[in-house]
Order: sequence, then structure tokens, then C-alpha cells
Amino acid sequence: MELLRDRRAEFDEAGVQPIGISRDSPWTHIAWTQALDLNFGLLSDFNGDAVSAFGIGQEFRGFKHVAQRCAFLVDEGGIVRATWAYENSEVPEIDELLAGCRALST
Repeated sequence: MELLRDRRAEFDEAGVQPIGISRDSPWTHIAWTQALDLNFGLLSDFNGDAVSAFGIGQEFRGFKHVAQRCAFLVDEGGIVRATWAYENSEVPEIDELLAGCRALST
């Protein structure tokens, strides 16, 4: 999340608005936003609707239906144009995401 925060201007230049989505509660998102001084929105998928819709549920540390770490590039019409998936221990490659954003805007 800090990488998205620190490089937010580059996403803005590419015409993309980053948004974080997780199964955490809205109250947890408020805490994360304040603690990390985030400059983008967080959406709560507390009921798992997005995890189900995107088919990214996994079992993790004994918990079922945990979201896999992923990034989706969605255009203005709501069409998913690119996806990236990561192992739980991996950090998303921001340069790769930005390249996908820039390619979409050309």
C-alpha cells in the first residue's frame, strides 16, 4: 500500500485511480488509511462479493475464501483490461502496473 501511496502521482499522470480492496472491515480500512497516510481509497469486501466475482478466493493459514493478492486494471466501462496475480509473500511490481496503465491510455 505504501508503494501505491508513494507513486500515486504516476498513476494520476497515467489517468488511473488506484483503489485497494480487501476483506477487512471498513473500520480496519480507516485505521490503515490513517496509520499509513494513504492517498487513495480502500474498499471493504467484507462479505466476499468481489472475491467471489473475480474468482480469487484461496485458503490461507486455515482461513477459507481469503483474497489472493492481485491487481486488476479496469477501464472506464468496467471491463477488466489486465490482471496480475502474486504469491502471498510477494509485493506487486509497481513499474509493471504503471506500464499496463500507460498502455491502456494510449
